[in-house]
Amino acid sequence: MLMDLRRTAPVVSVAPLVDSFERQISYLRLSVTDRCNLRCVYCMSENMQFHSRPDLLTIEELDRLARLFIARGVKKLRITGGEPLVRKGVIELFRSLSGCLKDGSLRELTLTTNGLRLAHFAQDLAAAGVRRVNVSLDTLDPQRFAQITRGGALDKVLEGIAAAQDAGMAVKLNAVALRGVTDLEIHELIGFAHGRGMTLTLIETMPLGETGFDRTEQFLGLDALRREIGRRWTLSDVADRSGGPARYARVEQTGGLLGFITPLTQHFCGDCNRVRVTAAGMLYTCLGHEDGVDLREPMRTGASDARLHQAIGGAIAHKPEGHDFSLQGRVMPVKLVRHMSATGG
Repeated sequence: MLMDLRRTAPVVSVAPLVDSFERQISYLRLSVTDRCNLRCVYCMSENMQFHSRPDLLTIEELDRLARLFIARGVKKLRITGGEPLVRKGVIELFRSLSGCLKDGSLRELTLTTNGLRLAHFAQDLAAAGVRRVNVSLDTLDPQRFAQITRGGALDKVLEGIAAAQDAGMAVKLNAVALRGVTDLEIHELIGFAHGRGMTLTLIETMPLGETGFDRTEQFLGLDALRREIGRRWTLSDVADRSGGPARYARVEQTGGLLGFITPLTQHFCGDCNRVRVTAAGMLYTCLGHEDGVDLREPMRTGASDARLHQAIGGAIAHKPEGHDFSLQGRVMPVKLVRHMSATGG
């Protein structure tokens, strides 16, 4: 039985989180599970080892941590996974945190999802104040989708996207750029997204965790892909930012936005305002580094909010200037053993 999270005390502001490079941390990506109902070939191996359930933060612990970060100036909170909508009780977390939207301590509450369960939860998410969701969609071909996801059903994702829009939420599509997939479908993806009022963001694959596939063969640089896009569409760079690492261009023929996230071909770390907390309570100040701070252990041994604030502040003080993902010739070595699903997208 979950406690009534809506009775949680209001957020009390304390000193903002500022790292040693004078960047204020205003964006938290909070993972609620490392589990997923897909096994995408660029993200996971086929036979994953997940945390045991007692190792995961409870919904109450997730709520407490989120509020600690909000108290320190986080204005944008993204719930991630794994797949966040497979986590039991996740809607109660959204309902609780919606109170921070109402009192103005939080500006945006959102999530990233693979869309498979989005149709079921769309109305509840919208009622909790979620106004925008990111949905992962790498292909519009059902057979290719099943291959990339190792068995996923494209029609369920499309149903989820439609349900989210019907519930009044804006949808942004995320597509990992894959050689032999994205370069074949990019024009169709742009037409699909913009024809339905959605932004499309393209993401270079990152060297996180062994997946059983050669990322060198998968990798498609967005510099090359943008040149291909430019053969059909007219792109104009814009200053629009969503609080994340994407740089945007407007497609003049559609009026829609196209985002580019380029961790390998063009680093975007200089103005990074983001940190991540895993479902097991590890705080990572950079996706590309292994150094993390355990927040679960002090929470479970009776730490006060003041002690947790001290641990969080200490981690932020050591946030690196940026990651060092790189291509070595045609080789993309696995930089981290940790899978993306363990940290949160």
